[in-house]
Amino acid sequence: MASTVGQVIKCRAAVAWEAGKPLVIEEVEVAPPQAMEVRMKILYTSLCHTDVYFWEAKGQTPVFPRIFGHEAGGIVESVGEGVTELAPGDHVLPIFTGECKECPHCKSEESNMCDLLRINTDRGVMIHDGKSRFSIKGKPVYHFLGTSTFCEYTVVHVGCVAKINPLAPLDKVCVISCGVSTGYGAAVNVAKPPKGSSVAVFGLGAVGLAAAEGARASGASRIIGVDVNPSTFEAAKKFGCTEFVNPLEHEKPVQEVIAGMTNGGVDRSVECTGNVNAMISAFECVHDGWGVAVLVGVPHKEAEFKTHPLNFLNERTLKGTFYGNYKPRSDIPSVVEKYMNKELELEKFITHSLPFSEINKAFDYMLKGESLRCIIHMDG
Repeated sequence: MASTVGQVIKCRAAVAWEAGKPLVIEEVEVAPPQAMEVRMKILYTSLCHTDVYFWEAKGQTPVFPRIFGHEAGGIVESVGEGVTELAPGDHVLPIFTGECKECPHCKSEESNMCDLLRINTDRGVMIHDGKSRFSIKGKPVYHFLGTSTFCEYTVVHVGCVAKINPLAPLDKVCVISCGVSTGYGAAVNVAKPPKGSSVAVFGLGAVGLAAAEGARASGASRIIGVDVNPSTFEAAKKFGCTEFVNPLEHEKPVQEVIAGMTNGGVDRSVECTGNVNAMISAFECVHDGWGVAVLVGVPHKEAEFKTHPLNFLNERTLKGTFYGNYKPRSDIPSVVEKYMNKELELEKFITHSLPFSEINKAFDYMLKGESLRCIIHMDG
């Protein structure tokens, strides 16, 4: 890679030219990293529902042309001025949020909401100079979540890069960079179910299944999966779910159904759909006196959460979490080690695999609800 340092790299990228239209494989130019930036070669990336959501651009500001992708694994090609903890050849995961290590959030043991580098879905440029590092024939192509991993090379702020064990297989651990950590961390770091406890997980996509896995790892004995799509139930057993509830099959609100199953409510709940009614149900289904509900899903911008204040006064707790409360640089390497030590299984999250040239099929799989994670091999 030494010959490319300081040079513009020409490579393939899957470019979204407009909302909802198939991505087009184009030759793009990727500029060298500037101060506090890292240029990396992406070896594997996967499709997350967040990519699809912003590609459809139905409920947010459209920013096009854009290179999507934020769940990936790669190798550092070169580093910009001021980068001291990464070097060419390091194995890394790019992360859609960051850790500057200087702000009050980064210095807090409780927060991972970095002031400088927290997720920004509208920004399509690098924060150093307000410019894109991608271009086609001299015209900028915009970044997504500061990662843009649907490109053979990408440029990322150093604070959004987790250096990991070089022996970890990037085609597996790439899923740790978003969905698995978000769900798993929501359970183990935020809900913290006691051994022998009951947990309800709302939404059995990849994030919800990771939350179920986290509940099992914590020692929960009853894990109730809640989803309106019963085809998810069989697969969810592999992730620790012991029982299932389809809200559409009941006349009573699902929180009442769960309370009836659990002698007054579950000890913990984790909500992974973003549907505000599911959020309310997840809160109201926890037991009074000690129940804790954790919100993970991102709601519609106009959504309002309504519940009676007595639900709080009766000693139920409602928490929110972002990226499983993991700090990207400090904590994610240890999640990779959980996989390496066989404490966390990732293979069962990976349902499909495709060459980069067929990336649009990954969108089809997700839109049809057929995949949890589809790994895209960048050399294909």
